[in-house]
Amino acid sequence: MTSVTEPDRTTSGPTPTSAAAAGTRLDPWFGAYAERTHGMRASEIRALFAVANRPEVVSLAGGMPYLDRLPLDVLADIAQRVVAQRGLVALQYGSGQGDPTLREQILEVMRLQGIDAHPDDVVVTTGSQQALDLVTRVFCDPGDVVVAEAPSYVGALGVFRAYQADVVHVPIDEHGLVPEALDETLTALAAAGRRAKLLYTVPNFHNPAGVSLALERRPRVLEVCRRHGVLVVEDDPYGLLGFEGDPRPALRSMDDEGVLYLGSFSKTFAPGYRVGWVVAPHAVREKLVLASESAILSPSNASQLTVSTYLQTCDWRAQIKDYREMYRERRDAMVGALAELMPTASWTVPDGGFYTWVRLPDGLDAREMLPRAVTALVAYVPGTAFYFDGRGADHMRLSFCYPTPERIREGVRRLAGVVAGESELVDLFGPGAHRADGDVQTPGPDVS
Repeated sequence: MTSVTEPDRTTSGPTPTSAAAAGTRLDPWFGAYAERTHGMRASEIRALFAVANRPEVVSLAGGMPYLDRLPLDVLADIAQRVVAQRGLVALQYGSGQGDPTLREQILEVMRLQGIDAHPDDVVVTTGSQQALDLVTRVFCDPGDVVVAEAPSYVGALGVFRAYQADVVHVPIDEHGLVPEALDETLTALAAAGRRAKLLYTVPNFHNPAGVSLALERRPRVLEVCRRHGVLVVEDDPYGLLGFEGDPRPALRSMDDEGVLYLGSFSKTFAPGYRVGWVVAPHAVREKLVLASESAILSPSNASQLTVSTYLQTCDWRAQIKDYREMYRERRDAMVGALAELMPTASWTVPDGGFYTWVRLPDGLDAREMLPRAVTALVAYVPGTAFYFDGRGADHMRLSFCYPTPERIREGVRRLAGVVAGESELVDLFGPGAHRADGDVQTPGPDVS
């Protein structure tokens, strides 16, 4: 006979059964969670929003696009037209693979980076974050290895951790992922009897490092992965946001069988519509559609039709050009302020995207320093968020996409004051002498 735990008369709320007998006072259902749930960590993301969104704080943390440059009146007309003219479709369930017209238009967007695909190769997703989740769900069992750049996008690391994959980092330099290091890593994994399932890479205007994979390295990376039987996941939200010249050719343009390409309208249009996509070989695509249908049934028809109408009726290329010019101006404001106000640090100078990767003076810990920075009304992302193994304390990610150039300069001024104060403490007492007892609970980055 199944026993049921007697209710605790001194507390309120649901009565845990024997399945939750290992619960805690804060969470009576702790013992009932799936094993993978215990691997999920509190995001080093969400807490910062409550602070960084206050108007008095200069946030150099979040990867939010600057939407004031969008033609909001035109978008309002588009939204009204979609509902008035196609409301019975827009407000209904749709295809699990996505709207056929939008998939055709996505091909036109990807041609700017040399990708030649068929509409059937495209699966529309709820942002490229869902695409990343679907790919990991389809390919990774607990304990499988995902190889990722060091550092790597925090949102990807969260997905891999949630599916209980093991991330092995490969170094990058100023020219992006190092092919020789990738080959050595995959060889060592194979020798240890561990096969890597995926290589996760952000080749253009890397998040967080700001660097791009050199053109001559791209075929070499693909050759290494083909030789080791590793599927490449190319995450490319920033590829059209370069500040100089034409977009770089995508890895997917060089290999249509060994690369899954993840794209998004979040950075080149607007993230609120939550429209992204993945391009995959036929057999993989079918698995991704099934996985998506089991998770959400179908992506939002209303969002897809709105984005599709925007692409049909607006000069989206001109909008991207405007974004590029604006972000270049903000990049210049960021690196200029760093050079003037924080010369003891070093940083990357990105030629596109949203971010620069800053190395702090010796002895400083970005994660420990963050509460004092927030007190000084400036926010950033500590480098530890971008490593699976907790490295990166000597780095921080600074975002230049959202604040105005004037606010960027003021933010760097405040940050420079914090860095100077921390450096004085290190000089007096040595690294870590002012560290608080126990773990330092700090805010974290925007996932974008």
